Amino acid sequence: MVTNKTYLIGLLFLLLFCLTIQAQEKKSGPILKDYGTVWSVQNPDFTTQKNTVYKVVFDIMNSPDSPKELNRSIETAARFLNMHTQAGVPLENLKVALVVHNMASKDLLDSKFYETKYSVDNPNQQLIEGLLKANVSVIFCGQSSLSREIPITETIEGTQLALSAMTALILLQNQGYRLIKF
Repeated sequence: MVTNKTYLIGLLFLLLFCLTIQAQEKKSGPILKDYGTVWSVQNPDFTTQKNTVYKVVFDIMNSPDSPKELNRSIETAARFLNMHTQAGVPLENLKVALVVHNMASKDLLDSKFYETKYSVDNPNQQLIEGLLKANVSVIFCGQSSLSREIPITETIEGTQLALSAMTALILLQNQGYRLIKF
């Protein structure tokens, strides 16, 4: 039999639980304020080395089916930057590169060319421009450029062209970058 007192205690615990969850919000920034929201992890046992240089390369090959959708794989770089700077790692210690190829090639198109092909602005352009401003290297596979008929001149300004994604991934890893592929 449930009494009013039991009901009120249960309701109180539910309210406290909801307040605890609400207090643990995801937030973006400080590097990219409109992208890359992350959870704040309090007192992790496996600590983040704040003075370490983190060199990471993201292999970006997939893209959403809808041309109106942001490529969440590209946004992973924004999450990486925001998460680590929120944890106290200086931006100059974060060396990030994106190697873009295959279906994700279209996500590098400047909006005026993207709109010609898909009838919408490139939803990734602002994100990629923000990443470039944060000194992220955006490297486009030359093989994908030619096979998908996307010339480098039609990509977002600052995109670099490589012989191939394979070549760029090997060279970056030879320079100490760690490959992250989600």
